[in-house]
Amino acid sequence: MTCTAAPVLPTDREAGHGPAATVGRRDAGFSLLELMVVVVILSILALVIVPRVIDRPDQARVARAQSDIAAISSAVNLYRLDNFRYPTTEQGLEALVSRPTTEPAAPNWATNGYMDRVPVDPWGQPYQYLSPGVHGDFDVFSYGADGVQGGSGANADIGSWSDS
Repeated sequence: MTCTAAPVLPTDREAGHGPAATVGRRDAGFSLLELMVVVVILSILALVIVPRVIDRPDQARVARAQSDIAAISSAVNLYRLDNFRYPTTEQGLEALVSRPTTEPAAPNWATNGYMDRVPVDPWGQPYQYLSPGVHGDFDVFSYGADGVQGGSGANADIGSWSDS
């Protein structure tokens, strides 16, 4: 004779019902104290990191000015290749966008110009142009954040002669 055992069913405690099951569920979330510790840690990190990040906009503006000056300088050199001379200081950077109307004439001026438009510096001022330049055949430069010649940091002049 064979004996078959009846299936064993879990008790209420084993099935997740009753007081023992609710004790485990209370520990599932974060306490107010744990949340406050996380907020304090994030605040300390913000106090350390934010001052370092604040300087980045000035660095980004300087990098953009250097990039603009490099593009303008390339366009001025293309103008010279076509017309055998640089635009004069009086003709300015507008000679890169539209054919100069003042002497000396630009007999081989490119049909579509050398730039779509002359950019303004990151501080909203026009780029300056000198030909002949103080530092080379021509100078393209920005006076920096303060818009005045000279200065240091974000107020420093940025030009085509700059190494950095």
